Amino acid sequence: VQLQASGGGLVQAGGSLRLSCAASGFTLAYYTLGWFRQAPGKEREGVSCISSIGGSTYYADSVKGRFTISRDNAKNTVYLQMNSLKPEDTAVYFCAGDHIPCGSPPLEYDYWGQGTQVTVSS
Repeated sequence: VQLQASGGGLVQAGGSLRLSCAASGFTLAYYTLGWFRQAPGKEREGVSCISSIGGSTYYADSVKGRFTISRDNAKNTVYLQMNSLKPEDTAVYFCAGDHIPCGSPPLEYDYWGQGTQVTVSS
């Protein structure tokens, strides 16, 4: 069971990035998949989540209207499209999966990707 996060990089404020979380060893469609981020000196926080059944989505208030989470079940991958990026979005972004409800805290997720750095310059 493995999650591989990718797509991070350096972008100017107002720009866009698309993060990918690819699963291997299990069918991601059957799992809730969450995106989290952690900035230096700060706790890991939930950014977005998509549930397994029904595909309902969750967004932190700080990213609503700018970020979009989606699934491609054929590719066993979940994406996080990030638009209108701000310097305060700078962090390491992680994806995590488990059989738990969206909105669950990070400690309840068993499966984690390795993280991808997003840096937004002003």
